Amino acid sequence: MRLFWIALISVFSLTAGANVPLTEVLGNGPPIPAAPELKASGYLLIDATNGEVLVEHNADQPLPPASLTKMMTAYIAEREIAEGRAGFSDKVPISVKAWKTGGSRMFIREGTKVRLEDLLRGIIIQSGNDASVALAEHVAGSEENFAYLMNGYATELGMENTSFNNATGLPDPLNVTSAYDLALLTSALINEFPEHYKLYSEKSYTYAGIKQPNRNRLLWRSDIFDGAKTGYHSQAGYCLVGSAIRGDMRLVAVVLGSENDKRFNDVSALMDYGFRYFVTEKLFSESEPIKDLRVVAGVSDFVSIGLKEDIILTLQKNKRDNLSFEVSAGSQILAPINAYDKAGTLKVIDDENNVIVETDLIYLDSVEELGFFQRLIAILWNWIKSLFS
Repeated sequence: MRLFWIALISVFSLTAGANVPLTEVLGNGPPIPAAPELKASGYLLIDATNGEVLVEHNADQPLPPASLTKMMTAYIAEREIAEGRAGFSDKVPISVKAWKTGGSRMFIREGTKVRLEDLLRGIIIQSGNDASVALAEHVAGSEENFAYLMNGYATELGMENTSFNNATGLPDPLNVTSAYDLALLTSALINEFPEHYKLYSEKSYTYAGIKQPNRNRLLWRSDIFDGAKTGYHSQAGYCLVGSAIRGDMRLVAVVLGSENDKRFNDVSALMDYGFRYFVTEKLFSESEPIKDLRVVAGVSDFVSIGLKEDIILTLQKNKRDNLSFEVSAGSQILAPINAYDKAGTLKVIDDENNVIVETDLIYLDSVEELGFFQRLIAILWNWIKSLFS
């Protein structure tokens, strides 16, 4: 029966629409200056909401991350908690190896038990190598096994230029990552665990009577900064991941191998550039009606089409008003129609005629077909009207 109606539609030439521009605004804004050039081995500025890269230099080069490694250690702890294999209140036994681990320390003691939540603060705020080893042993039995987990999660997150061989970031030729990969990791921490990410903005933590400040000095510079982590050893140089939020715009900046400990100024410069010259906007919302299509032989005369998910773009401010949108969809649709089936395509086009987004449109509602004779009459009447239009 379905073939019968399709054939009938073909005979009476039920038309399908071509590209239909929704809107187009022309005119260029003032040019923006070039991005800051930093004296660092690699750096990147990214929008954490949509992954749009705003500034990059040597961003895919594998480099030693020093204590930025601990962000993956903390990420795995968060995953373990979220998936029910661990809890904040877990009492973690402290081994001799963890206790003896050198470098920056939380000052946990061998033979004691420490709450996992305290270890996380010791890792994130105090950059404790001892806390990192203790957590690794608790989760995976050994630091070596934990490194295997770290690499597995790195692969899952798309960190293609990353290799981990310890939980601390202490010097190891197999411990490398890139500015881009660290931005992916930071974005995952922010987006997957927004409540727990608040730990990264705590300015100090006291354990065993020893108060240590957060090593991220950006937290004292401006309220827009809310994380993430510092790192340093002689091979890696001065490293920093910073996150900041202003309005609806969330940026992450990564600087690796900054010269003469200019990392805080470097990240500040990247953030200033991003917030000043770029804007993050939601162009379309999930399930927002974008266009109504006429329905033939259905219980409803029209059906709305829209998107499965939001379209959020980060654009240069001088280009935000230069976008055009094109909808490719049929102008008339034969019932029945199933909600969420593909209805067409939406393209977002920039002022240089580049397609920057292309995504499927879906029917937002279902429309049932009319009975046989009503359906036949509706199709014939539609054909007659088309002769005079």
